[in-house]
Amino acid sequence: MINDKYSAGLVSQSFWFVEFKGIVKLIESGRTDDEIKTLCLEENFFGASKEYRAKRIYGYIWNRVKQMDEAMIKLFVESDLATQKIINLICILKMDRLFFEFIYEVYREKAILGFDKIEDVDMNIFFNEKEIQNADIANWKDATKKRLRNIYTNYMIDANLLTLENNEKKITIPILDIALERHLKATGGEVLVKALTGVR
Repeated sequence: MINDKYSAGLVSQSFWFVEFKGIVKLIESGRTDDEIKTLCLEENFFGASKEYRAKRIYGYIWNRVKQMDEAMIKLFVESDLATQKIINLICILKMDRLFFEFIYEVYREKAILGFDKIEDVDMNIFFNEKEIQNADIANWKDATKKRLRNIYTNYMIDANLLTLENNEKKITIPILDIALERHLKATGGEVLVKALTGVR
């Protein structure tokens, strides 16, 4: 369910919720893959400033959307804004092992132990441990790892897993929509439920 390779690919991406939502709605409305690609690349569906940027955004978001089955797409369209943002995050987590492990090993553990915030030291410890465990991560530039720290924080804020209060990253554990939780558990995604809700 979770990609088994480590990647720093998130440094080239954003949360892109509005764009993600637009593509999901096009799929749900019955547009074909080719029609959607044409809309994105030839008709500038994303309103991108440059053609290469439209291609890049389309590629990343299309890969995210492909993490969803028909039931998840229907659930997304029928859900409230908070749940839709969580679903976007789930698609990202499925594709990015390191970010998933951060949510599972740091965010979840903090929540289980009753801590109310994530601190810079938590990020540092996580990346230091991963460098020891994996040679590829150890070879990433410091600038890349710093960028990933910022991206993880921004994504968690965008998905409402964190809130910024006086420059502190406060943990705000989401209450998962029951239909989403059931779907994840039924399709092998119970580990995602545990990661996001802070349960053992």
